[in-house]
Amino acid sequence: MSRILIVDDETSILNALKRLLRAAPCAYGKRVFTIEAVTCSSPVAALEIARTEEFELFISDYRMPEMDGIEFLKAAKALQPDAARLILSGYADLNALVRAVNEVGIERFIGKPWNDYELLSAIAQALAHRELLLENRQLADLIRIEMGDKTAQQIEAERLERLEPGITQVKWGADGSVLVDPE
Repeated sequence: MSRILIVDDETSILNALKRLLRAAPCAYGKRVFTIEAVTCSSPVAALEIARTEEFELFISDYRMPEMDGIEFLKAAKALQPDAARLILSGYADLNALVRAVNEVGIERFIGKPWNDYELLSAIAQALAHRELLLENRQLADLIRIEMGDKTAQQIEAERLERLEPGITQVKWGADGSVLVDPE
């Protein structure tokens, strides 16, 4: 099951997207994705959710009162760099689109009102692309081990560091004890 977080300040849009994702499949090629959609009307609250829960895809409206979609997706990318990102907007602003691609690496910019088929297809493509990138990373890591460039322990430490930044950084006391950060 693929978990996605949808952020839009309009609850009617969130409800429509949830209904659509419950009713229709997201398919790309022979791959059909089962979606669990979590919705949030506040980008700040959505970031709090993203701090504790993992998502494969973030979908954000561009224009929101607390922060724009690009700022939200940039913060979400810092929290979960392997998640795919889409922007949904009723405003066709070329500068915003360029900024979203350059700063956040969005998969797609989808206009409102959206075509249901195109939106479902974009979601499925983003999820399939994410899976392919993760699989490529695993294969590249296997080659690095085989070539002797890295050990399995180094690759596992990198994987853990991506999941929980700072987890591999141990602070030792003068007596050999592990120092626990007060945070």
